This record gives sequence, structure tokens and C-alpha cells, in this order.
Amino acid sequence: MRLTDFWQRLEQAFGGAYARSIAADHSFADLEGRTIDQAIADGVDTVTVWRAVVAAYPDRVPARLR
Repeated sequence: MRLTDFWQRLEQAFGGAYARSIAADHSFADLEGRTIDQAIADGVDTVTVWRAVVAAYPDRVPARLR
């Protein structure tokens, strides 16, 4: 998944402002305690990051974005 696709999905699921907040502030267990921003900066594949988001927020991410 391209990085632009990742950000589009995150914004569609959470809205622009909340998506940025989640990316900067929420630590994900599936990302070894890193935030989205940290994981991406560390070179974690965006598919892996997206799967962590879906796992953490299964009721928030629409099925069409999974």
C-alpha cells in the first residue's frame, strides 16, 4: 500500500483531524508500542501499520477500507 493510500484510508475512517491525532498520539501494541508516525519513520510497511489500526479499532474502520 502506498503511503498516500494509507493516509487516505486513515482519514476516511477517522476524519482528518482525528486521524492526525491518532497517528501522533496513540501507541499500538501491534507496532511494538510505537505510534503510526514512529512506525512509518522506522520503515514499517504501511500494510503492517494499517493492519494494526484495523486490529485496534475494528468497529471504527469500515469493511470497505480493510
